[in-house]
Amino acid sequence: MKKWKLPPLILHPFAETKDQARLVEAELAQKGILPSGEATPEAIDQQLLAGRYSEVRMLFYVGRDLTRWIDQCLDLTNRQDELKKAGLTHQSFAAILVESPPASVGEKLKTWGIADHRSIFSRALGLNALFAELPSREILSDEFLRNYYRYADQLYASRQLLWAFSDISPSQFEFDLFASGEYSRMLELQWKEENQA
Repeated sequence: MKKWKLPPLILHPFAETKDQARLVEAELAQKGILPSGEATPEAIDQQLLAGRYSEVRMLFYVGRDLTRWIDQCLDLTNRQDELKKAGLTHQSFAAILVESPPASVGEKLKTWGIADHRSIFSRALGLNALFAELPSREILSDEFLRNYYRYADQLYASRQLLWAFSDISPSQFEFDLFASGEYSRMLELQWKEENQA
């Protein structure tokens, strides 16, 4: 099979730093590593749950970006006779994202400070298999928020096992990764260059 160029993966900004800092503080205070000051255990727990909800929100929107990209890849494969016969499914493209993205994508994620893209991408896809819209905080139980990552891991794994699929690799398919702002600037620059020619 020849090497195919897939659409670029465009990710929107992740979480706010202040939300992550509050979550880490709450986790450390619950474990007794940081002093809790005048905060009650209940207040620390609520801070932890707010931080967990922030993570769920971030992963939900990352999952939307990943799902949009997978849909674009499936559209491409459906328009190419050679690829139509290859048995490529949602799971094929989810697996390349999670398990073996091109080296350039992995390196770019590291420059963004993302050391474990596998957990982020799999959980984001897992949550998007469950929720069509971001649920409000009030809809989610405290138990779910405390352990959402376990549920998301299982949702991703379950979805991957729903149907047999063809594995693909970066040697067969390549794609680029962009932050949404970066991609917009690149398109704007290309447009200016084309109009000046």
